[in-house]
Amino acid sequence: MAPGAVQTGMRTDSSSQGAFSLVELLVVVAVIAILAALLLSGISAAHRYAMRAPCLNNLKQIDTGVEMYADDHNGLLPIVRGNGPPALWSDYALFVRSYLGLKGTPSPKDRVFVCPADTFSWVDSAWPYISEAIHLQSRFRFNSYAFNAANSFTMYSPATGHVTSPGIAGSRMSSVQAPAKTVLVFDFPAMVPYSWHQPVRKVPACNSRDMVSFVDGHASFTKIYWDAKRRGFAHCEAWNYDPPPGYDYKWSGTLQQPMSAGR
Repeated sequence: MAPGAVQTGMRTDSSSQGAFSLVELLVVVAVIAILAALLLSGISAAHRYAMRAPCLNNLKQIDTGVEMYADDHNGLLPIVRGNGPPALWSDYALFVRSYLGLKGTPSPKDRVFVCPADTFSWVDSAWPYISEAIHLQSRFRFNSYAFNAANSFTMYSPATGHVTSPGIAGSRMSSVQAPAKTVLVFDFPAMVPYSWHQPVRKVPACNSRDMVSFVDGHASFTKIYWDAKRRGFAHCEAWNYDPPPGYDYKWSGTLQQPMSAGR
């Protein structure tokens, strides 16, 4: 020991200097996990937002094609008789394809009819989750988008008898009331409803938002109404009735009976 030094009897362990305690490590891990979750959530939200843009553009193009078809058919919107769901909502595409520069029969390669977010389906509230895009299924005519055509067929249930749901198939465009609120073409999930853009493993999904185009030509990300009181009964899905006040859309367009058009 050097002269004048005082021995304290304590030894300094250099290996313990700067070390983290277990509690500190757990805190750091928790903070990293929270930041990672926020980052992933932000990336996921940005990804869904990015997919809405081409979907919106598709609907505007299809909307224009439907209007061009009507212009060439005395103002009448397409209608197909005799086909049940889901073809009755998809068959409009057979009439407007040529107005969109498409030839031949429908296929998954018709990108204007494909929503990028279309990666799964429920189809309706009674069916199970299907991990296949609607636009890949022939019964939907390889089409992510439906036409507001529920008025073109009649449903029946013992409780309510024969019922025709609201819609505008076969109607004259000039007779449509409130064209800025009347649905023309829309994401298929809006009917159930659920959303490709706000995916949840639950159906129906109250206040889901879907891409919708309207008779006046505009399109928007629209909140869809579902009447929970109807669950378990016939005609309970969103397309079976108009929403209450406060919603920016409606299925019914005119009080007139649909006229024959198309085939």
